[in-house]
Amino acid sequence: MKRLSVHVCGWGLAWWMLVAVAGCGQMAAATEPVAISDSAGYFPDTQGSWWRYRGQSIEGPLQTIATKNFVNVSTVKGTQAIKGVTVKAFHDTNPGGHEPSDSFYRRDAAGIIYYGSTPGSPLEKQLAPYQIVRFPLQFPSSFQQFDRKDLKYGTDVDGDEKDEKVDVEASVAVVGRETVQVPAGTYRDTVRLESRMTMRIHLSRERQTVIGTDVMNVWFARGVGVVKYVERQEFPSIKGDRGMVTETTEELEEAEIKPE
Repeated sequence: MKRLSVHVCGWGLAWWMLVAVAGCGQMAAATEPVAISDSAGYFPDTQGSWWRYRGQSIEGPLQTIATKNFVNVSTVKGTQAIKGVTVKAFHDTNPGGHEPSDSFYRRDAAGIIYYGSTPGSPLEKQLAPYQIVRFPLQFPSSFQQFDRKDLKYGTDVDGDEKDEKVDVEASVAVVGRETVQVPAGTYRDTVRLESRMTMRIHLSRERQTVIGTDVMNVWFARGVGVVKYVERQEFPSIKGDRGMVTETTEELEEAEIKPE
């Protein structure tokens, strides 16, 4: 389950955030949002369901310095309780080309709420739980996931042995319906969601603020879940370096969705 935050957010991938665009777009001509029937059908979460994705991660400042190919398998493990709430647990073997992780979600009539992951970052633990999808899906539409100030970033960025503080805000938009082709096949009328997160990191030694961004587009197919996501993370220049840009893509190769 890929999180629609900045970290991390699509159904069938576990990660964090949710944040490039592909396929043929089809937007509503009217100004009024168009409701998508059976919205929950785009987010299957039956225990034992699994998805295998082919992924690629490209890193570099102005030009590519590292390209990594990987495979990630996402599986619905079952349910567990977090803070008295029953949530679904997803396990990913290699999300975004990183270490294995478990992530936790609750789906109900109002949408999907993200309850965090293990291992999770210090920043994520201060933000979760938060909503990543609202039902019924309507396009075009959007909502703000959170807008938090003065949180602990969890990392000493400027080298003074002090944790930085950060302001972070994120939103999710239902962009429309599109046709997407991936190794598993061609999926028509997928729903594309776009999540955007902005972090304003306050450097304790430099006494300046730098801005990082995360934009993720995720394509969901009815009865399947996530068939593709593209995420672009930009980290600002610190102490004269050129900063870092990371682009990650995962595309569905194969899936088995267990019946309800």
